[in-house]
Amino acid sequence: MTTTQPAAIDDLRPLETHCEWRAADIVDSYVWHLDRDEIAELAEALSVAQLRCDDVLDVTVDDFPLPTLGARLVDTADQLINGAGVRLIRGWPTEGHTREQNEIVYWGVGMHLGRPWPQNARGHLLGDVTDQKKAANDPTSRGNEVGGIAFPFHSDGSDLVGLFCLDPGAEGGKSIVANALAIHNELVRNEPEVAAELYGDLPYDYRGEERAGGRPWYTMPAFQRHDERLFVRYIRPYINSVKRHESAPRLAPSTIAAMDRLDAMCADPTFHVKMQLEPGDMQFINNYHVLHGRDSYADDADHGRVRHLKRLWLETRVLADDQKPESFRLDRTASHWNKRKAKDDFAAQRG
Repeated sequence: MTTTQPAAIDDLRPLETHCEWRAADIVDSYVWHLDRDEIAELAEALSVAQLRCDDVLDVTVDDFPLPTLGARLVDTADQLINGAGVRLIRGWPTEGHTREQNEIVYWGVGMHLGRPWPQNARGHLLGDVTDQKKAANDPTSRGNEVGGIAFPFHSDGSDLVGLFCLDPGAEGGKSIVANALAIHNELVRNEPEVAAELYGDLPYDYRGEERAGGRPWYTMPAFQRHDERLFVRYIRPYINSVKRHESAPRLAPSTIAAMDRLDAMCADPTFHVKMQLEPGDMQFINNYHVLHGRDSYADDADHGRVRHLKRLWLETRVLADDQKPESFRLDRTASHWNKRKAKDDFAAQRG
């Protein structure tokens, strides 16, 4: 299994064309509306998990049994990797359940889709996406900590990323999902010089999460080809903030223009769909084929409307390690891979 970076424009080619979509093609086919029986099955699994586990992070697939839904979630995991790359599961009734119960349901569904992947250097496995009063221009801030502003299209650092809506806030905040694979193929077909730029290394700011004594930046291409699969990694704010490190490479004007073109195509309604997350919605996407962002939003704390999503990063069972470039594999030797610490931090988060 090899990762190949095209040496020349002539080596570029469209990849995984069966996973391409445009907004006009997908419409709302990514939405899975839970029916009464499926909701009842989730509620029964919740009861089993509560009897077996004292901590949500201890809940496994066996502790959250889904005799019918389990098979459909396995198929969903395959479709995330080998299909459209986005699924919105809608209909779980958050009202009438405690926050902890809702977290168990979300975590349990996630465990049927993949294995937990730490989201930061502290090893958090079930993160919070809410206004944590971090400034957008803080070079150590992470996207889930910054409230209110719109987010540019980006990928996260795992195979799959999930969002679970507890509260959508007072207004705004639509989630936006763009098919980066379709954009890649469109560039290869019509603007190969732009695609070629995005196969080159881009510098990224670790934003304070580098290993002790390590270099505070790293490089990765936006596009990588591995055995005829496309792998995308693109986080423009982290690329922009790397300039604070004097030792980091500086971008050529042609590379900046290529990123601008990628951003513009993601923002083109042809290549993306928008969805307003509602309480109980569970959104899952493939980080390697899909880039996601959000519209700006407003909270109304006086009336108890504060946007709050839970986040999962997942390692899919659909792709083995040798089916991914090395830089996209979970590093289980990293110091942050510490479930005990993750559990302690999660307990502290909830107070």
